[in-house]
Amino acid sequence: MSLIRPAWRPLWSLARQASMIVTVLLASACSVLPRPDPVDTYLLPSAPVSVKVAADGARLPVSLRVLRPSSGQHLAGQRIVVVPQDNLVSVYKGVSWSEPAPLLVRDRLLDALRGDGRIAALSNDETRVQADFEIASDLRAFQSEYRNGVPEVVIRLDARLVQRDERRIVASRLFEIRESAPGKEVPQVVTAFGAASTRLAGEVSEWAVDEIGRVRRSN
Repeated sequence: MSLIRPAWRPLWSLARQASMIVTVLLASACSVLPRPDPVDTYLLPSAPVSVKVAADGARLPVSLRVLRPSSGQHLAGQRIVVVPQDNLVSVYKGVSWSEPAPLLVRDRLLDALRGDGRIAALSNDETRVQADFEIASDLRAFQSEYRNGVPEVVIRLDARLVQRDERRIVASRLFEIRESAPGKEVPQVVTAFGAASTRLAGEVSEWAVDEIGRVRRSN
């Protein structure tokens, strides 16, 4: 007498087979998906800031808030931007800044103002405290550009000094800094970014302090 095998299979057997099929598919998918390229992250190098300090060491009894600059989309992130030729915007492959470019600029401005020491109280837009003045700005350029085959760092900042109680702009100025890189390698370009941002911060700091002093004398 022969046994007739059933046409169905137990549910546990079907579930086991389905699990094995899913595992095989996932393993094959993992083998074909591209792996992300490693990214080197750079801090913005610092450099000594040259600022003009009052001869008597007097401090202005005011508070100043430095706002994060606004920027276009291509400067809002952490990629290191390069313009290899006119109107062509690109980024260095496999590298990034430790923070978005506008944040790097804001913090470098604060470093310069602290080093100057003539403003009694400083803050940024992340600390919601009362301030007598604000520095608002637009970051127009934070990139390297090629000049005769040599990378040159360009930082352009449109700054405005705002008196908070009257909500009026008391001074404005467009700053532009250019710094040639010592070579074409990314670390050399990053070094030029550090020098250029420090020069920018020193000029903005001196300008802001002088303008605040002028406003106070005229009141």
